[in-house]
Amino acid sequence: MENMDRRRQPQNPQMRAPVYEALEKLKKRRVVPFDVPGHKRGRGNPELVELLGEKCVSLDVNSMKPLDNLCHPVSVIREAEELAAEAFRAEHAFFMVGGTTSSVQSMVLSVCRAGDRIILPRNVHKSVINALVLCGAVPVYVNPEVDKKLGISLGMKVSEVERAILDNPGAVAVLVNNPTYYGICSDLRSIVKLAHEHNMLVLVDEAHGTHLYFGENLPVCAMDAGADMASVSMHKSGGSLTQSSLLLTGKRVNWEYVSQIINLTQTTSASYLLISSLDISRRNLALRGKESFAKVGRMAEYAREEINQIGGYYAYGKDLINGGSIYDFDVTKLSVYTRDIGLAGIEVYDLLRDEYDIQIELGDIANILAYISIGDRIQDIERLVGALADIKRLYSQDPTQMLNTEYINPTVLVSPQAAFYAEKKCVPIRESAGKICSEFVMCYPPGIPILAPGEMITEQIIEYIIYAKEKGCSMQGTEDPEVEYLNVLSDERQVWK
Repeated sequence: MENMDRRRQPQNPQMRAPVYEALEKLKKRRVVPFDVPGHKRGRGNPELVELLGEKCVSLDVNSMKPLDNLCHPVSVIREAEELAAEAFRAEHAFFMVGGTTSSVQSMVLSVCRAGDRIILPRNVHKSVINALVLCGAVPVYVNPEVDKKLGISLGMKVSEVERAILDNPGAVAVLVNNPTYYGICSDLRSIVKLAHEHNMLVLVDEAHGTHLYFGENLPVCAMDAGADMASVSMHKSGGSLTQSSLLLTGKRVNWEYVSQIINLTQTTSASYLLISSLDISRRNLALRGKESFAKVGRMAEYAREEINQIGGYYAYGKDLINGGSIYDFDVTKLSVYTRDIGLAGIEVYDLLRDEYDIQIELGDIANILAYISIGDRIQDIERLVGALADIKRLYSQDPTQMLNTEYINPTVLVSPQAAFYAEKKCVPIRESAGKICSEFVMCYPPGIPILAPGEMITEQIIEYIIYAKEKGCSMQGTEDPEVEYLNVLSDERQVWK
């Protein structure tokens, strides 16, 4: 009788993975493919099968009725998106296969039209400013405070957001990073409340915040804070395949219109490897995320303590919280300041990879970031800590000769779209001071532009770019791959009055 009662109990819907289940059914039917992709389940490309495996290649299939279609889901993909919305406490969830870049751009394009103003911090990912180039919206930057020692920008103070809202009553939205690449969070609940009081939507870039929906004692996630849209990078801390992401919407957003915006740019040949990885990873997080991220948090805190005991390094965490520009901190982010041992973060990054076979997420001029998530092990943490101790012993230098690392808040003189499409000329970078940039300059990662189209080039910024290059940062965004030249506006009469 007890077994009968157990069978009658409804199954937790989060145990399902509709897309994955549909792919398994298709594989069992042994369907003869006269459609794309042309490798025909791998038979036409044996080297690809050898690299990826027969099962993986056999599931690289085209949209068909039993598998639904990402551009207009009506069956298994729709079911999977509904389960994702439930797991992430959103009104609707979209599976995105163009990375969180595509998700962020769809989010911005859904609410901004040409000439609209959007309030945002300047330390946004390049995808946000790219979206402004595409739609013609005008940024209103809330320049965040800067930690002068760490050389990183912090969160947005609520008072500064309020000032921007009052100064720009016609702005359509506020965009917030939650968290930043380095783990810093703004007071998201208060920003949402403030923006909604002024009839503005709140968009949240949660590229580094998937775990916030499942872990305990972590900063608030966008949907719980009442935000209207959020871009969630499932492939980062969520465990899905690289390039897969989610776009979440709340009650104030017309998700059908958002779907139309997504289909302006998203592929019509979506990869079922990416789609199914989102489906399976959502199930994994819904069933085991709380336990998994508790373990991640413990590993990161342990690593933080061990690294700080080495001396010379500063692995920062909740000790930074000040209630304003650092309202909260994501303890899963292992961000480490390296300048006190006389090495730039990018130099430590290179040493870890080249000498110790340890690949971390990023190194900038002053910091490194080791990304810890559900696939990490304590023995890997021990190896990282040991390598950092070794690097300090063998490679440390005099830190007094290093450039000031402070993040530079640029001056915006022309809208990103106008500057990007304007007539331009190419000048040597050392002769570009005082001119208006018409392209992007950034270190990647993290992909936060040092310069964006429409911003004034200064001697300080030039010095920063050259120093970052010399230290080994990977520079992107410029037409000149060597970043010896910059494109600038040839006619500066377009400057805003």
